Amino acid sequence: MSAETTLAALGLSSADLTGGTLTVTSPIDGSVLGQLHETPTSEMEAILAKSKAAFKAWRTVPAPRRGELIRLLGEELRAAKDDLGALVSWEAGKITSEGLGEVQEMIDICDFAVGLSRQLYGLTIASERPGHRMMETWHPTGPVGVISAFNFPVAVWSWNAALALVCGNPVIWKPSEKTPLTALACHNIFGRALERFGDAPEGLLHTLIGGADLGKALVASEDVPVISATGSTRMGRAVAPIVAERFGKCILELGGNNAMIVGPSADLEMAVRAIVFSAVGTAGQRCTTLRRLIAHNSIKDELVARLKKAYAGLPIGNPLTDGTLIGPLVDEASGAAMTAALEGAKAEGGTVFGGNRVTEGVPAAGVYMEPAIVEMPAQTKTVKTETFAPILYVLGYDDFAEAIDLQNDVPQGLSSCVFTLNMREAEQFLTAAGSDCGIANVNIGPSGAEIGGAFGGEKETGGGRESGSDAWKAYMRRQTNTVNYSDELPLAQGVKFDI
Repeated sequence: MSAETTLAALGLSSADLTGGTLTVTSPIDGSVLGQLHETPTSEMEAILAKSKAAFKAWRTVPAPRRGELIRLLGEELRAAKDDLGALVSWEAGKITSEGLGEVQEMIDICDFAVGLSRQLYGLTIASERPGHRMMETWHPTGPVGVISAFNFPVAVWSWNAALALVCGNPVIWKPSEKTPLTALACHNIFGRALERFGDAPEGLLHTLIGGADLGKALVASEDVPVISATGSTRMGRAVAPIVAERFGKCILELGGNNAMIVGPSADLEMAVRAIVFSAVGTAGQRCTTLRRLIAHNSIKDELVARLKKAYAGLPIGNPLTDGTLIGPLVDEASGAAMTAALEGAKAEGGTVFGGNRVTEGVPAAGVYMEPAIVEMPAQTKTVKTETFAPILYVLGYDDFAEAIDLQNDVPQGLSSCVFTLNMREAEQFLTAAGSDCGIANVNIGPSGAEIGGAFGGEKETGGGRESGSDAWKAYMRRQTNTVNYSDELPLAQGVKFDI
């Protein structure tokens, strides 16, 4: 299906796609997908006012009723899955199954959020005072700002929006300027769910199209108590102080420099399969991409030989073509960053396999790169720096404690894993003395995650949590309540104050 047909199927007209100042191109072949009208920063005040008004009405709607809106959104996403998945491929360069998989994530989080709408529970707490009951309740916070990145242009929005909306909050979305078309398509899909819902307040979702100025205005606004920002650590360093200064709440999902430890007892066939997908899927442009392979020296050479054989046969090309496993990098800057990182690794003593630009059998204007395997003598500055590209650095170890130290000795702390059949190693990896990441897996790669668990990481990854588990609490405010049903008025801690 052509990009034009896909865009039309998602309700984007020529008026939406022409005459604007933001040119959107496809990383597949450099073709222009649209010239979009940008949201003027002068409109931000009115947008914020509409969102605040929507909050006052939406917060009083019973949570299960709010869940009904998300149920309808899930239905609309199911109906639009093929078209939206195709647009993800056109705009972000993902292979077809990954584009469809991203939309499936959206459907899954809607299902999760519908159930959550009947489980926004608090605790009942024993009171030290006779005739008293203490409890905690959770309430909506207000408009939630969502700043999303190009590599998961729709899934990350849905993680935030589905939870924020069932919790009683409107959403203001600033997508990446590299992938605004998928955002407009989602806005239309959400609009169809609203029409079926019937009585939602106006302004539950605003979508801001444009560059950094819009993001800055959103981050700085005291009318937006929660900001969820996904992107680079550099972006997080800019966002967090501004939100903190106005006593807002940040949900930061930033960089990852994820490692796999492969022990001497590991099932190498399974490990190779996990490594290849984790390291080259989405052309290495996932925050959970495997970037460091820490292999026991007794099996390292065999493992690297198997990986080189697997890499040599990987189909690279147009991601819309059946059988392709590796599509393009998002732009020329990403290709240049990959080349620079490989040169830096060589200068630090690394031996590089692959990593060249592919020019034959691929669309001419796309940035197609061979995945690279780089054997390193140590965990150098280059290895500790995340490069958003398919580069896998390989390190050796002798002692498992040494492997864990290598795993943890980077600024980022998102995802991690160990391949081992040794129960002691597996269990140690999951302890407080093991992986320091927000995600730690055994015999499964670090890339990708199910929506049932909270997603996020520590250190320079930002500490935020989105999606499943109790991540919903980030979109609400906690209130402690004490009820006195006695005819006495005892004070806590035995304080006496008789009048």
